[in-house]
Amino acid sequence: MFGIHGRRDRARARLRAAERALDAIGTALDERVLCEELAGYLCPGLCDAAAVDVLPEAATGAAGARGATGAGPGDTTGAPPATGSGSGAGTGNRTAPVGESGNGAVAGRGASPVAGSGASPAAGPPGAAGPLVRAVALGRTELLGAPAARTPRGRAPTVLRIPMLAHGRVHGVLVAAREGKGFTGDETGSLRYAAHLTALLIGHARAHASARGTALNLQRALLAEPGRPHPNLEIATRYLPSGRSNLVGGDWFETVRLHYGRTLLVVGDVMGHGLDAAVDMNAYRSALRYVASADLPPHRVLRHLDATVAAMTDRRPATCLLVRVDPARGMATFAGAGHLPPVLFTADGDAALVPVPVGPPLGTGAGGYEPLTLALGGTETLLMFTDGLVERRDEDIDVSLARVTGRWAAPGIGAEELLDAVLARCDAEHAEDDVAVLAARIRRRPAGADGAGPD
Repeated sequence: MFGIHGRRDRARARLRAAERALDAIGTALDERVLCEELAGYLCPGLCDAAAVDVLPEAATGAAGARGATGAGPGDTTGAPPATGSGSGAGTGNRTAPVGESGNGAVAGRGASPVAGSGASPAAGPPGAAGPLVRAVALGRTELLGAPAARTPRGRAPTVLRIPMLAHGRVHGVLVAAREGKGFTGDETGSLRYAAHLTALLIGHARAHASARGTALNLQRALLAEPGRPHPNLEIATRYLPSGRSNLVGGDWFETVRLHYGRTLLVVGDVMGHGLDAAVDMNAYRSALRYVASADLPPHRVLRHLDATVAAMTDRRPATCLLVRVDPARGMATFAGAGHLPPVLFTADGDAALVPVPVGPPLGTGAGGYEPLTLALGGTETLLMFTDGLVERRDEDIDVSLARVTGRWAAPGIGAEELLDAVLARCDAEHAEDDVAVLAARIRRRPAGADGAGPD
């Protein structure tokens, strides 16, 4: 009867340990954070010191699952030898910063890693570059620094080296050390479980990073650089993804070079997120370039684009803002389709919304777009943006827009400087949606060099 109860108690203890590991490890999809969480979970509960070292992604490979290898008193098999001399803690070993040559993490009482070289890993794929295990320390004595290392009481520590395996691949090695006494079977099982869990999460983190890179590359390919404006305009653009799982979206900006030195500036936003919105954005952008090539006024460009998209039943609606800038005449003509108005920064540093007539979003087939023409001088800077720059879930839109208006910018600010200032002021790095912004300023040029010819 006692044996049955004992087994039940052990099973409950193992289950509680697994639950604590699940709760402590995996708060972020970041390899170094995962390693630090693993080391923090193990110390000081299951061991006195722990070291985690992760193989580079290119070096991971299939390997047979090997159990934890125990090192008894004085056993330092597979440990990197100490090199150098100087200010080691308790010995003459040279110390090195954590993560000196990998995404490692070290935890323990006064743990200080030891620089090693020429060591073979305790377990790992053939051809792995560099040692898996850098070092581990207990108290003020480096365990893996030298075979003669001993604890202050004269007892060598017990060391376990556990391959971090997941789906048949070795992602790294966990080294756990305890002063004096060895690890029980249950404790070894808990260490193996924690190492396996961390390896799984590292695999997920790398898969997420790969997917994120692919999505960002796709967004950059779809967004591409805007067309070449006339040299009489100074243009600056920025695109910031929202940081959600959907890293591609429908925000875009564009410049279309027109006749007689004019340039059409465009900012748009397809409703929704994800790959479908990005594909629709590319379709809108291509259609707009085609329509704009006819050199129509901005409000007529919107009418043609709205009618074209309304005939396509599989396209999402989109908002859009057009501004045709004529530097030779110092004029700008605006037209909007459900988009937020631009902001004009004047020569004295004052910023105000441009009262562009509000039209319906593109794709509705309703039409009804009207133009607005204003004077635009060489000392003024125009800012166009998508709603991700200013909209906040818990804030009224008027309050959000007030953040970019008023007298806060430097007088006569240029396009690049303006974008940097606006993005910082609106904390665009933490925006809840994608952010696309475009700033334009008429470039002062000598007489006769304003590019006012038919091209």
